[in-house]
Amino acid sequence: MLPIKDDNPTRSKPIITYLLIFLNVAVFGYELSLMATGRLESFLYSYALIPREIVSGTALYTLFTSMFLHGGLMHIFGNMLYLYIFGNNVEDIMGKTRFLIFYLISGLAASALQIFVNPYSEIPNLGASGAIAGVLGAYLVAFPRARVHCIVIFGFFVRWVVLPAIVVLFFWFVLQLLSGLGSLSYSSPNSGGVAYFAHIGGFIAGLLLVNFFRKR
Repeated sequence: MLPIKDDNPTRSKPIITYLLIFLNVAVFGYELSLMATGRLESFLYSYALIPREIVSGTALYTLFTSMFLHGGLMHIFGNMLYLYIFGNNVEDIMGKTRFLIFYLISGLAASALQIFVNPYSEIPNLGASGAIAGVLGAYLVAFPRARVHCIVIFGFFVRWVVLPAIVVLFFWFVLQLLSGLGSLSYSSPNSGGVAYFAHIGGFIAGLLLVNFFRKR
């Protein structure tokens, strides 16, 4: 199920949402330039989050820098699509400064849960997924009945459907939860893959913090 847009107009321009998208795309463009010169791996190991380093108290800056790195075209496309669709409305109810703080805290909460689950991992964690998961959690609380247009793909079956946000986002969360629980059986210092628990941590943070950051 791939969301395409929502029927949920905003009262103000989502400047922070657009700025976050711009920064993520700009950094990804820089990553592509490093790939051409063979320096990408060194860059990622310097600025992506490595749980073992955080637990040992080093490279703490990567808790923030890792939120703006991505591992491939589909990775950044999916993240920016979700941020574009759902971020504007969450920014609208919080205001620009509150939304930015909320976004960063959601990203930190996402990293915290991922580190807790596999604290000695030496695999770099990167991506805006955890922070954006916080945005999804906030959207679910604030706009559960908002109409979301999605493309459903199942084998050769492709259909455009319009569903309430609570169905779309609950389905997304359950998928992350099941995938995360499934990944526990092979968690090790050298295991990689998708950081599902970062998605879960960010989403739960969004659920819990949205009303605290919401404008009165």
